[in-house]
Amino acid sequence: MDFRVRLDRRPQGRSRLVRERAAYLLLVEQGVSFVEAARIVGVNPGTGRVWRRGDPWRDRRTSRSRPAPALSSARFLSEDERLLIADLRGQRVSVRQIAARVGRAPSTISRELARNGDLSGRYHPWAAGKAAAARRARPKQRKLDGNPELHAAVQDGLNQKWSPKQISNRLRATFPDRPELRVSTETIYQALYVQGRGQLRRELAGALRTGRARRRPQRDPQRRRSRFVDPMVMISERPAEADDRAVPGHWEGDLIMGAGNTSSIGTLVERTTRYVMLLHLPDGHDAARVRDALIETVSTLPGQLRRSLTWDQGSEMAGHLQFKTATGMPVFFCDPASPWQRGSNENTNGLLRQYFPKGSYLGHHDRERLTAVAIELNGRPRETLNWATPAEALAKLLDT
Repeated sequence: MDFRVRLDRRPQGRSRLVRERAAYLLLVEQGVSFVEAARIVGVNPGTGRVWRRGDPWRDRRTSRSRPAPALSSARFLSEDERLLIADLRGQRVSVRQIAARVGRAPSTISRELARNGDLSGRYHPWAAGKAAAARRARPKQRKLDGNPELHAAVQDGLNQKWSPKQISNRLRATFPDRPELRVSTETIYQALYVQGRGQLRRELAGALRTGRARRRPQRDPQRRRSRFVDPMVMISERPAEADDRAVPGHWEGDLIMGAGNTSSIGTLVERTTRYVMLLHLPDGHDAARVRDALIETVSTLPGQLRRSLTWDQGSEMAGHLQFKTATGMPVFFCDPASPWQRGSNENTNGLLRQYFPKGSYLGHHDRERLTAVAIELNGRPRETLNWATPAEALAKLLDT
């Protein structure tokens, strides 16, 4: 470094610290700690933090020059979350550890760094926020409108009575090294059929084999596609003994979600006794974590209390076959939009909101807290049990 360590720490303005800033960032890239890099260069660690985050200097000098953050949905990353990502990224924390600290899925963090980081691998939160906002802006220019060459190629194919699928795949084969000359089948159909877009001449719709002026849906809206690789067993095939609640061991399950669907707690309710068990899901509610938590919890039950589990068709149950194999407990799935088929579970989830209010973050509750809540709920008298408690009803059944 061709500059001297600053002995005079008084503010000197941005123009006096250009070389210092470059040297500081270089030291951080080489693995020097933030505090040590600031000491070597001769600046305050807070100044180094500003340099790492990429906060524009003019926005730091006065609050009037910095615009208020735009309100956005909770499903988008906030400014505070991007600041935390930048700090953790600078400390070389892994993507999964960053996701756990921020309270987001690892795939969300990975996409954010890939889309909004710079070519050198650095991540600047304010620049990333602006890039994400610009990408999210609507309306967007449609692909066929912004590329005359692609527009002409598609229109030429339609003139030759090619189908949109033939056009799409032919373009991919003809121009393998030019991704800008690729278009999906759906984009061509939308340009032809959706009123008001005007990307392709509407009379070309007559060139399609069907000759329709309107597009017919390709899928029956009343038919729901399975979300899982392993086929579901529907609730209509559940044993009759589960319906009349005469035999214990048939359970209903679900997730209660926290703010922004970023945290959750699993709930299990036994249909005969209304006995409650809670699943601890501190690291997320993807299919693998829910499966493992279910196996861990259900394995504590005696065999006579492991007859069946009823769940909705949420994607968190994609591992239902592995759960059945590990516990010997079959899983039955409710029909779409039919919460009454898990009535006991829905009622219990409402009671649990006394302890875990809607809109709150649920990741702060540890296993001990969940156990305490379950014990308190299982000790509450129920009218449907002739004012016995779920714990007493379960103990009586086990004794019998």
